[in-house]
Amino acid sequence: MTAIDKRTHDRKFVRTFFTTPTAVEGEDDSAKMLKSAAGLRGMKAPDVWVPDNEDATAPNMREEGARNIIDVVSEHGAEFPGEIHPRVVWHRDSPSTRYQGFQRMLEITDPDNGAVEHLDGFVIPEVGDIDDWKKADEFFTIIEHEHGLEEGSLKMSVIVESGASELAMGKLRDEMGKPTNNLQRMFLLVDGEVDYTKDMRAITPTGGLPEWAELRHNTSRAASANGLIAVDGPYDDIRDVEGYHERMTDNRSKGMLGIWSLTPGQVVEANKAPLPPREGYWLLDADGREVELDHEDGVEVYEGDRVSIEATADGYVLSVGNDELAVDEAELEDELLDLLDYVPSLDDIVDSMEEFEAAKEAGRGAIAMTQSATVAIDGVEVDVSRDRMWDEATYQALQTPITLFQDVYGNRPDQHDDLADLYGENVLERAMDVGN
Repeated sequence: MTAIDKRTHDRKFVRTFFTTPTAVEGEDDSAKMLKSAAGLRGMKAPDVWVPDNEDATAPNMREEGARNIIDVVSEHGAEFPGEIHPRVVWHRDSPSTRYQGFQRMLEITDPDNGAVEHLDGFVIPEVGDIDDWKKADEFFTIIEHEHGLEEGSLKMSVIVESGASELAMGKLRDEMGKPTNNLQRMFLLVDGEVDYTKDMRAITPTGGLPEWAELRHNTSRAASANGLIAVDGPYDDIRDVEGYHERMTDNRSKGMLGIWSLTPGQVVEANKAPLPPREGYWLLDADGREVELDHEDGVEVYEGDRVSIEATADGYVLSVGNDELAVDEAELEDELLDLLDYVPSLDDIVDSMEEFEAAKEAGRGAIAMTQSATVAIDGVEVDVSRDRMWDEATYQALQTPITLFQDVYGNRPDQHDDLADLYGENVLERAMDVGN
C-alpha cells in the first residue's frame, strides 16, 4: 500500500488554478467565457481549469451553467492542455445546497453527455468538518457507481473557507485509507481567504483581507502530510503584478507553489513564477529592501542610495541606511556577504546537481560549491565568494526546482516551445536527465 504522504496523482505540482464563469447573463452566448478559456494554450493555459458553477456564476444561471460545462467540455476538453475540475455548489450547513451540487455532478458526469471522459474531478467549496468531507466523497462514489466509472477515478478538491475545514485538514491523515471512504481521491487543498475571513469574523482597519499566513502554512502542511497539493486563494488586485509576485514568493517559502488565477494574465505570471530564472542574479539587502544588482561586463553593480562604500586611508566606510561601519578589505567582504544572496538559474542548478552526482559516483559524500562575484558600489569593486557544502540532504532539498520543471515539462507539452525559448534546448535536455 502506498504511504499516505506520497504523491498519488500524476501531477506533482499545480501552479495555476483558473476559474471561469459557466454562464454569463445578458449575453447572446452565455458560454462565451467557457469557450474562450477552453482555447487557452501555452503559458496562458492553467494547470487546472475550474469552470466555476458556484460563486462566479449567478444562482439563476447555474442550471444553464451546468449544461454549458457539458457542451464546452465535450467539444473542447480533449484538446485542453491542463486538467479540468468544475466547481459545484456545496455548503456544510445546507443539505439542499449539497443535494443541488450532487445533482449537477451527476448530470455533468453522465457518459451519454460526452463530457466526463475529459473531466479530472470536481472542486467542492464551503466544506466543514471531516464528516462533511466524507459526505462529499460518498457522493463521488455514488456518481461513479451510477455511471459505471472506476471507483476513485474522479478527483476531489476542496476549498478551505472556514475554521471547521481548517481543523479538518488535521484529521485527514487519520481518515484517508480507511475502507469506509474513498478519500484517497483527494487532490487539491485550496485556500478561500475571503469566506474564511467572514467565517472568522475578522476585521481590518482598511476592510482588506488579513494575510492569513497561518492558514496558508496549515494548508501546505496538510498537503505534505497527505500526498496532496496546496493552492493559495485569489489575489483580487489583478493590476498589482508586483504584489502578486510577492505573494507567490512568500507562498513558495511555505511549500505552496500553486495560486488561484483570476485572469489569463495572472495565469501567465503564476505559470512562470515558480520556474528557475533563465539567468542567475545577485540580490542585495539594501537596508531592509531586496534589490537585484545589475550585471555589467562581469560585475554586479548597485546604483541605489541605501548602501554606500567610501574608500579611506585606513580602509573603507560601509554605510547601510543610517549605520556606518569602518572596515578593512577582508571585513568589507564579510559584511557584504551578509547582505548578498544569489538566485540560481536553471542552468546553475543543473550544473551543481551534475557536479554532485559526479562526485558521488567517485565515492565522495560531500563537496564544496563556490559562489563568487565582483560587486561594485559607488565605484568600489569588491570580490566576494562563499563556499557551501553539498551532501545528499542538500542535494535532495535543492532538487525541488528540478522536479517542478520536470513535472511541468512532462505534463504540459503545449509549453515546450515557451520553455525552449526561455532556457535553450541544451539546458532543457540536461534538466530532464539530472536527478533520475
